[in-house]
Amino acid sequence: MAEVIVALDVQSTAEAVEKVRLIGDAVGFYKIGLELFTAEGPDVVKAVKDLGKKVFLDLKFHDIPRTVERAVRSGGKLGVDLMTIHSVGGRAMIRAAADAAAEFGANAPKILAVTVLTSLDQGDLADVGIVGRTPAEQVEAMAKFAVGNGANGLVCSPKEVGALSRALKAGTLFVTPGVRPAGAALGDQKRVATPAEAVRDGATHLVVGRPILAAADPAAAARAINAEIEGL
Repeated sequence: MAEVIVALDVQSTAEAVEKVRLIGDAVGFYKIGLELFTAEGPDVVKAVKDLGKKVFLDLKFHDIPRTVERAVRSGGKLGVDLMTIHSVGGRAMIRAAADAAAEFGANAPKILAVTVLTSLDQGDLADVGIVGRTPAEQVEAMAKFAVGNGANGLVCSPKEVGALSRALKAGTLFVTPGVRPAGAALGDQKRVATPAEAVRDGATHLVVGRPILAAADPAAAARAINAEIEGL
């Protein structure tokens, strides 16, 4: 069954711990991104791991291969389960990340490549010089490149996950932000789907933030999404 990852888009370790405890056993996986990690550093990762949860460290590394290699190794030492890199970092950078992760053996973090951010649409791609490809075409091209060079999976829009799950090898992870239960606000996401739609198309992990964190009862909101997935 696909796994729900709650995006801890909060500002402090104390708030993160409060949210994790509030949601309880309804969710076992949490995303720590740039905002929270920049504010609190490795301590917030340790705090969430100490609560018995898995961690998706979403820092989207994009640098020279040696720097990314060392960053991945540091994340592995923290015990993170998933980490992100930008696919546009190039072949050597992707391979350096994959090799550093592999050093941790059975406990190796999985490396996910970011292709096209879910906040970007056709016009946004044109603004940065990518012309002649739709977002879906750009995602597929970069996805094949990243997985072919050692990435374990991808962060991709639920609107592209169906095509990617057919185009890439079995066992590839598909982590989909932009998941919104029916009727939820879109926020800053432009390419979205419901949990059921994303899982039917091949998503292995669903990243959900505000629909759970901002709910009157976050644990109940998480259980409702899990029930939707289980009912497929």
